[in-house]
Amino acid sequence: MQSTEATGGGKTDLTGYLKSHIREYGLLFALIAIMVFFQIVTGGTLMRPVNITNLFLQNSYIIIMALGMLIVIVSGNIDLSVGSVMGFIGALAAVLIVQFGVPVWLTVIISLALGVVIGAAQGYWVAYWKIPSFIVTLAGMLVFRGASLWLLNGQSVGPFPMEFQRLSTGFIPDLFPQGLTQGAGALFGERNLNLLCMGVGIVASVAIIWTGLKARARDAAYGITGEPANFFWLRNIIVTGALLFLSYKLATFRGLPNVLVSMAVLTMIYAFITQNTVIGRRIYALGGNAKAAKLSGIKTERLTFLAFVNMGFLAALAGLIFAARLNTATPKAGFGLELDVIAAVFIGGASASGGTGKVIGAVVGAFIMGVMNNGMSIMGIGIDYQQMIKGLVLLAAVIFDVYNKQKQG
Repeated sequence: MQSTEATGGGKTDLTGYLKSHIREYGLLFALIAIMVFFQIVTGGTLMRPVNITNLFLQNSYIIIMALGMLIVIVSGNIDLSVGSVMGFIGALAAVLIVQFGVPVWLTVIISLALGVVIGAAQGYWVAYWKIPSFIVTLAGMLVFRGASLWLLNGQSVGPFPMEFQRLSTGFIPDLFPQGLTQGAGALFGERNLNLLCMGVGIVASVAIIWTGLKARARDAAYGITGEPANFFWLRNIIVTGALLFLSYKLATFRGLPNVLVSMAVLTMIYAFITQNTVIGRRIYALGGNAKAAKLSGIKTERLTFLAFVNMGFLAALAGLIFAARLNTATPKAGFGLELDVIAAVFIGGASASGGTGKVIGAVVGAFIMGVMNNGMSIMGIGIDYQQMIKGLVLLAAVIFDVYNKQKQG
């Protein structure tokens, strides 16, 4: 294979690098383009602080479930039951808290534990009985959709105590004095500014650049030709600039939502697991070629089982957050959300055949879906057209992925 050094210059190196990473960076630029488009056509409404906060709150449960769905899809399976499991767990929490007076902390533990049990039950049939995941989770979708109706007796149950609502609608309080906060806000023409939120954005931006430079130094030490320097700095300027902009917008409203912190922590954990651990590499090997993985000594059944256990846990967590945000549990909660979760993962670059996909891609895919939903709603586009447009975007993403793979092959 011809090295990038021998191809004749920086421009050629950059072009070759972009062609080999077009799916990864195409997603990022697509998200930016979509946000700019809706910012223009909505007259600036999309990027208002209150709407940005709502974007995070509205898509939090989608992103959380997308993390688990990515693991399931990478392993070569699929889970159609996540929306119904999410709705069932929310219904269970409502019954326990509102009707039986169970403490919030105990309800959360019971709900998450039940999510693990549900995931284990479905994973058992898929992993050890070799029943196709499509069939098992389709059955689960019907079972838990009916269980939600039965548990709620066809009625909505609520409201929840404020302690439970904070799971979704709470905010991290600013740790700095009010006078200092007002003084900093005056510099930006604002009466008040959440310095904790701005500080987190600055620290995160520095951390992104530092880890990138550290990775480049490590690659150079081993003689690995990585990302061209000019594109590295361009990408980091765009990412950190967007991060600081969003931090500023949130800081001028109410600061950091609790659920945003939860999403960020989970995203970092799952990104580390999939990219830097043995179990992560084995999951990709399982999805790439299950027979070869088994012959190499990987316990494929256990990995598949754990993928569904993990999915059940995250679906339960999403169910608690969803119920907390609505402040009520409804029989139709989670209806159809499994399609948004699966679409986010596929738009994010995962392959339907397994073995391919990244956590960051799934998160970006979820935000693309969320921004489109939010932007089209602001524009007054009907739900019928929204569904058709989202379907076409999903199809276009998959077609582009298949075409790119065939071209590279």
